[in-house]
Amino acid sequence: MFHLQTVTQWIDEFLRTYLTDGWALFIEFILIGVVILAVYAVLALILIYVERKICAFFQCRLGPTRVGPFGIFQSVADMVKILLKELIKINRVDPRLFRLAAYLVIIASICTFGAIPFDKGIQAIDFNIGVFYLLAVSSLGVVGILLAGWASNNKYTMIGAMRSGAQLISYELSCGLSLMTIVMLSGTMQLSTIVEQQAYAWNIFRGGIPAIIAFVIYLIAGHAETNRGPFDLPEAESELTAGYHTEYSGIQFGFFYLAEYLNMFIIAAIATTLFLGGWMPLHIPGWDGFNQVMDFIPPVLWFFAKAFICVFLALWVRWTMPRLRIDQLLNLEWKILMPVSLLNIVLMAIWVIWII
Repeated sequence: MFHLQTVTQWIDEFLRTYLTDGWALFIEFILIGVVILAVYAVLALILIYVERKICAFFQCRLGPTRVGPFGIFQSVADMVKILLKELIKINRVDPRLFRLAAYLVIIASICTFGAIPFDKGIQAIDFNIGVFYLLAVSSLGVVGILLAGWASNNKYTMIGAMRSGAQLISYELSCGLSLMTIVMLSGTMQLSTIVEQQAYAWNIFRGGIPAIIAFVIYLIAGHAETNRGPFDLPEAESELTAGYHTEYSGIQFGFFYLAEYLNMFIIAAIATTLFLGGWMPLHIPGWDGFNQVMDFIPPVLWFFAKAFICVFLALWVRWTMPRLRIDQLLNLEWKILMPVSLLNIVLMAIWVIWII
């Protein structure tokens, strides 16, 4: 298999040949930051276009068709429009917290994005507590949402922020417990090690029924954490105008918009990494010819193919299921997902001790 790590190692050796270690490291930091921001922005544009087309398919429409062939440049046109729009000054808001909220949301999303292993050695950070880092950093986004609702000095934004806080804090528990189930199976929190352990069998197969249950719970809880239908109560247009970001405009609204779409991809990418083998190809024991053919497909393509399948499932649910009431939403977490997650951890412990 050809790994992009070969390219990064060549760049590192090239820089250290002509520069001191300090300057080479400094330039590598800059390059990593630029690449992360570029991939982040491009993925957001792709996801916006993909959702519009999938939404149109489910609703028997065509979707974007005017700007570019098949409307592929519609997302780019919308990005330019957001960048050029005026930042409207809102009376009686807390200006510092109002601006800080948008930055917190996008920073939390980018920091989480940087820890995802797209290929062997292709991740900005690879902590030995990678799963814990993902849960901790991704949770910072709720602080930005609560600040946005409170600092906007608007009843609609405050209600949306409180709904979002209750929703995110609740579903974060089931999301974390489902990931801890896979940590028990793998015996490590380091994301690169978890992926490498799935070279011959993905965790969703290796972990048996407990891993399948954890995967389903994670998809449900992760989808709820992205504030997307049928869990979109914090942004319910018919009730709260636009929810917690009602008062935002221009690039500040763009931060919330980008973070929402990239969080959907991040949830799918984490599911891919921990449950579906990450960048590892599909291998079937005993099928050597099939396995060799699978190895010809670049690992980064495997990763994005799996991630976009999970994104498609999320969009399928969004455009199929009706919006839940707030009591139904919280009952689903506290009365169903949470007890099942706790029981599933016990099942995984039994599986690890007696089966593997």
